[in-house]
Amino acid sequence: MAIMTKTMQSEFVTLTVDDLTRAIRNSIRNDIRSMPEEEARHMAQHVMNFFGYSERIIDNILEPEDRDAFYMLEDSGLLTTEREETTLYDGREWRIHYWIFRKDKILDLSRTRGHKIDPITEEAMSIYEEIPDDVWKITEKDE
Repeated sequence: MAIMTKTMQSEFVTLTVDDLTRAIRNSIRNDIRSMPEEEARHMAQHVMNFFGYSERIIDNILEPEDRDAFYMLEDSGLLTTEREETTLYDGREWRIHYWIFRKDKILDLSRTRGHKIDPITEEAMSIYEEIPDDVWKITEKDE
């Protein structure tokens, strides 16, 4: 399954299950835990099945468990919500909630290799910059 879509840069691209799988893994990856490939693929397929060939879906079709997964993807920046208000013939307001793919973010994260270094890890790694270069040289006596 794939969705032909237009990005903010006005380029037409196809968003695939593989793209969404990589984006899911890269969006929740951290130093402690990474989502297994199979789990990310299952989630990507599940989400893509709801969207079909569309870029947005109505919230009413989701079960509570599915909505939880969508909220997780919203927290990761891969989905966003939108709502429409309309007036019914009897004068009442009716709200319709939608879920929308954040295509640019998904494509960006799907192209990312590896994971980002968090600031704590980066700070801890900077200690190596303080060590003089000659400490790293192998001498004859070390061999």
